Amino acid sequence: MDKLNFQFYNKNFLNKIKYLDKLAPEIKEEIEICANIIPFRVSSYVLDELIDWNNAPDDPIFQLTFPQPGMIGDDNYNQLKLLYLNGEMDVFKEQVRKIHLGMNPHPAGQMDLNVPVMDKTILQGMQHKYDETVLFFPTQGQFCHSYCTYCFRWAQFIGFQKFKFSSSERESLHKYIKTNPMVTDLLFTGGDPMVMKTSVLEKYIEPFLKEKPENLLNIRFGTKALANWPFRFYRDKDSDDLMRLFEKITNKGYHLAIMAHFSHYRELETPAVEKAVKRLKSVGAQIRCQAPLIKNINDNSYVWERMWKGQLKLGTIPYYMFVGRDTGSKKYFEISLAKAFEIFTQAYRNVSGLARTVRGPSMSAEIGKILVEDITEIKGEKVYVLKFVQSRIKEHVNKVFFAKFNKDASWIDELEPAFGEKEFFFEKKHNEFKEKKLDILRSCTN
Repeated sequence: MDKLNFQFYNKNFLNKIKYLDKLAPEIKEEIEICANIIPFRVSSYVLDELIDWNNAPDDPIFQLTFPQPGMIGDDNYNQLKLLYLNGEMDVFKEQVRKIHLGMNPHPAGQMDLNVPVMDKTILQGMQHKYDETVLFFPTQGQFCHSYCTYCFRWAQFIGFQKFKFSSSERESLHKYIKTNPMVTDLLFTGGDPMVMKTSVLEKYIEPFLKEKPENLLNIRFGTKALANWPFRFYRDKDSDDLMRLFEKITNKGYHLAIMAHFSHYRELETPAVEKAVKRLKSVGAQIRCQAPLIKNINDNSYVWERMWKGQLKLGTIPYYMFVGRDTGSKKYFEISLAKAFEIFTQAYRNVSGLARTVRGPSMSAEIGKILVEDITEIKGEKVYVLKFVQSRIKEHVNKVFFAKFNKDASWIDELEPAFGEKEFFFEKKHNEFKEKKLDILRSCTN
């Protein structure tokens, strides 16, 4: 299909997906119900090119795209199904909201600890977790070409305004970066900024082209468009305009980084992706690839080995293997830290040094990015060797620490300090930081 044929979920759209006719009739009903909890949106490219419909619903790209009962829990699904079939839609909607609130909508301090302040004013639609990098959520980019069922930013897409990050304040963004000399990186994120028309996106970039802050070195775009709609970069009506905008960025002296999200090797292996990557590289963009390790989608080392090799073949950089965050459908997708380390290590051993730029498994936790460096035995105690690759508290970066081995743990808050310690070394300073930040927020005018 040449047409970009996607929209937010509704029953009529679901009925138009003829591929679903190959599946058992009850699957469509399951998707109808679950899509009220897990945001659902899909492009014709994903439907036509990426999903193996002969293997659905077990196909990994189908799992990546289509909400299913296990993602919301059997009890929740059965309750919603009963209300749905009985036509009790008011109660149904109330239950949907309750389920959403119980899914940890914004993990890791995103709604408070990450929010920047300038002149005693909270800057909406921005996050500043680490000194070097500011995240900006442009209002017009708060959706995606297709939604991932495991997305940790699912709360952006459910119509609950208080959970949504978005801003149109481009001048405030420029001023904030200019007046914070530790900032070197600006990351446009969402949603996906690549869903925006180039003319709209350029308005957000324009202040940085007109006046380049001395401290700002890198402009990043977080996107899954290369996987879900690669035509954005060479065949859409304004693709040429987008490339000219990217050239302006690099000509101004910025490093242009595309933070590409590839979840499975199949997303890398179409002619459309190859063309899109070549086009981006021709205007000076450097593409780094990242994704979480997710059960039912990419939970074996072969997938990652083939994916990293495929990224190198395209001339892109393997960057991160993340651990699935503690939000949304975590229970359906989660993999233990022990299993994650095993998968990472097996794949890492089977690629050349060029692919060993990748870091992982990495937890993006409230305190920072924590790598599982090893599982070993020290003084008779089996432990996780953990390391901060990034932290809110700069002196913690690159520090190694130890946690008791727990074969079932899948997140840092399920781990205990090793060697009889009462708390992890970072806890005291992090708690002090939190109190200070909350005091600042309480003093703000909005």
